[in-house]
Amino acid sequence: MEAYKSSSDVLFILLGAIMVLAMHAGFAFLEVGTVRKKNQVNALVKILTDFAVSTLAYFFIGYGVAYGVHFFTGADTLLEKSGYELTKFFFLLTFAAAIPAIISGGIAERARFQPQLAATFLIVGFVYPFFEGIAWNQAFGIQAWLKSAFGAEFHDFAGSIVVHAMGGWIALPAVLLLGARHGRYSRTGAISAHPPSSIPFLALGAWILIVGWFGFNVMSAQTLEKVSGLVALNSLMAMVGGTLAALAAGRNDPGFVHNGPLAGLVAVCAGSDVMHPLGALVVGGVAGTLFVVSFTLTQNRWKIDDVLGVWPLHGLCGTWGGLAAGIFGSHALGGLGGVAFMSQLVMTLIAIVIALVGSGVVYGALKAIVGLRLDQEEEFNGADLSIHRITATPEREPNW
Repeated sequence: MEAYKSSSDVLFILLGAIMVLAMHAGFAFLEVGTVRKKNQVNALVKILTDFAVSTLAYFFIGYGVAYGVHFFTGADTLLEKSGYELTKFFFLLTFAAAIPAIISGGIAERARFQPQLAATFLIVGFVYPFFEGIAWNQAFGIQAWLKSAFGAEFHDFAGSIVVHAMGGWIALPAVLLLGARHGRYSRTGAISAHPPSSIPFLALGAWILIVGWFGFNVMSAQTLEKVSGLVALNSLMAMVGGTLAALAAGRNDPGFVHNGPLAGLVAVCAGSDVMHPLGALVVGGVAGTLFVVSFTLTQNRWKIDDVLGVWPLHGLCGTWGGLAAGIFGSHALGGLGGVAFMSQLVMTLIAIVIALVGSGVVYGALKAIVGLRLDQEEEFNGADLSIHRITATPEREPNW
């Protein structure tokens, strides 16, 4: 029975890792559908190569920073470890690799390729696992202090703060340091719209992410005996709430409609195991509205050229989700309890500070040393031709 249980857990977390890996295709096509056609190839290449670089950074450095575990032994020694321990690395890697996939959407259409790969290595190797260890591995005693001070540890079941808020807040300094795309905002204050190149691709990316998210959330239990139907139902309700709220607030705009469910799912991650489904519906609805309002303010009033709106979607909605776990997870609002709002607030603020400082150091240093963005001619021609020497839709096909 012990062998059967161990094998079942390995299969369970492996399937979770595969589902979250598939979400990276969702990140790719969400970006492909949102950027202009001259940058579609670059979007696809970035997501895949960022994942590869993230794997190396997490394998050699990041996993050790977060959990004190390394793989620098012979294969015979690794075989002595349970298959679960090795597969768990794969699962947690897919979470870590979501950070550069999130950032990619914010800096799209004008970022240089090699500096972004360098940033990916540094962020996944050092910045992200530093906070991951604090939140999920008791590093520095912060969780113990929160429990003694407020009665409960910081609770983030599936990463509203650890993954999404971190990714969104890390992206913000990168977007600001890059500056807006040429022609996006004029000196007179006029705003030039850069509409999505393909709503079908954007929708495909959203659907892939939605489906994979049930692996992201439900399989964060990490063992079969801890799997919870409540997590699945809460994820569903938050997704629906986010969709309908974005539909209403966004006045039927398809871009908002397809990002609405993602906003709801981002927000519900933290408390999906402790909320009542009605609470999850409210959390998702607030997140969908928050995304529409903050995206509009970011793009039009504050003139921050965050192409896919990753700071509103992941940064702000993730922040809301971390705080919402402390509100709707409480017994008073139908939750299971075991959470404290102040613990959620303090750790969320710590995450934001680490994200902003870490990102500022990484992207600030890269900008000073090698530069971050394409020159004006390269940006005009598009990242596809400037970096990859090919376009997604060649104008002429060979005659032979």
